[in-house]
Amino acid sequence: MPKHEIFEPGPPDERNKVDASLGYEQSDVKVTGIVVFMTSLLILVAVIGVLCYGIGKVFNAHMNKEDGPNSKWTKTVDVRQLGNFPSSPELQNKVADLTQTFPTPRLLNDDGDQDVANMHAREDLLLDNYTWIDQSKGTVRIPIERAMELIAQRGLPAAPPVQAQAPMTGDSTPTVTMPLTNGFARTSFEQEEAQAEAVKQQHGDQK
Repeated sequence: MPKHEIFEPGPPDERNKVDASLGYEQSDVKVTGIVVFMTSLLILVAVIGVLCYGIGKVFNAHMNKEDGPNSKWTKTVDVRQLGNFPSSPELQNKVADLTQTFPTPRLLNDDGDQDVANMHAREDLLLDNYTWIDQSKGTVRIPIERAMELIAQRGLPAAPPVQAQAPMTGDSTPTVTMPLTNGFARTSFEQEEAQAEAVKQQHGDQK
């Protein structure tokens, strides 16, 4: 059966008694643990440095084996010998112009919604306004609404009849049962932009 010892308080141990009469710690710091820790840390850093150096040597040897020896085309140049280039506003402007006029095809900096909206805006300018096709010949591009009115008044020119050949054996004449598209439609991005503009204009009118 387990035995339970009864603890009876007694006088404190003289060895564990702390003299606080001076108001500060009288014992010295044990530097053994600090020295052991710092020594272990230095050894660990040295081992990691040697290991990284060995891994780098192995990688370089493998790359040199695959790429072959250096030639005049693969010579390593020390760019530190070139020094720092002076800051030239003219050169910076040229670099900015080159970055702005980078040749196509350019990478999109968004999802492409803004580019599609800009393309539709350019198309609207051509479809809704008079523009020159060839000013020397006097040819003008008219708005699409005016073109539809003229076609409704004058009609389309009669096209010459198409001489259709008889289908070969086993072939059939293709027929289109319905239009492939239902006309031009704005993208969701353009519709959201138009709705936001309409709401903004409505709030402005209410004020």
